Amino acid sequence: MTANIPAANIPAANIPAANIPAADIMTGSSLALNVRSARPPELRRPAAYVVGLVVMVFGALATSSNVAVAAPTGPAPTGPAPKAAAPAAPSAPAAPAAPAAVNPLDPAAAAALVARVDDRQRNSGDYKSLVFMRNKERDKAAVVSEAVIYRRDSDDRFMLLFLKPKAERGKGYLKIDRNLWLYDPTVGRWERRTEREKLGGTNSRRADLDERNLSRDFTVAYLGIHKLGRFTTHGVELIAKKGVDVAYPKIRMWVDAETENVLKQQDFAASGRLMRTSYTPKWRRVFSPTKNRSVWIPSEMRIFDELEKGNSTTILIQKTDLRALPKAIFSKAWLESKSR
Repeated sequence: MTANIPAANIPAANIPAANIPAADIMTGSSLALNVRSARPPELRRPAAYVVGLVVMVFGALATSSNVAVAAPTGPAPTGPAPKAAAPAAPSAPAAPAAPAAVNPLDPAAAAALVARVDDRQRNSGDYKSLVFMRNKERDKAAVVSEAVIYRRDSDDRFMLLFLKPKAERGKGYLKIDRNLWLYDPTVGRWERRTEREKLGGTNSRRADLDERNLSRDFTVAYLGIHKLGRFTTHGVELIAKKGVDVAYPKIRMWVDAETENVLKQQDFAASGRLMRTSYTPKWRRVFSPTKNRSVWIPSEMRIFDELEKGNSTTILIQKTDLRALPKAIFSKAWLESKSR
């Protein structure tokens, strides 16, 4: 995906360092150079010393085994010298296994694919993650925010609490009973928001960070097989069902045919205008105690504004914990207490 997705470029001062050992990023030649220079002086010997050491070792071996080495006696052998055996031809390396063929999907299979995408990500229990959001607007300096996501997927509850920067600390979003609320601690007031709300002024929406149920909220149409860089994907188009409140009524997704992870998504307005393009190049598996098996969690998302070219948001999702949360956490009183 690196050939098709722009680099995140999140400032190192705001995002925890990767701590990659130097040996893991060296080339072979530079690594060998470091190994040689790291040898202690007593192991750096001239060539004459090495030759003498070899003679001494082999002489000791001959003495200890009492083996006499004599020149061959008797008449020299006559006749043609025996022919040396021809060396065996090297065996050809095994051919790599051909990738499994990807076949187009019929309408029922496309709908089943979207249902599996839902199930692979659905925890059906509680959820907590630390997130970093880097928002970049054209001709402006990037702003990095830190927040915590809390979810109770069994009750369709969601909370996003900002920790940094200082000006945003204590601000939060709370979704209960299908209503999305924003709390601003500077004025101590709650305001109702829609699903199209830009979280913290970024290009992200609540649906980007919450559990989704695409097979429930959308009808599915198959768009065919597409290449996305080195990945082979199934393209699907989702149209929101009547009466469902979603951020975008039309979505196109490209699902990796091998892993069934969503790699790319485009969001459209009701007019058909393209609003956003997002990529999810990194996923990871996390054990869910509720399902007693692993679920797939995106660990990096990159969202690009198609109306305001040059505006983008990169989201890193870390420290995911799927254990049970306190019962009273999803309330306005709890969120307000975190801003004091």
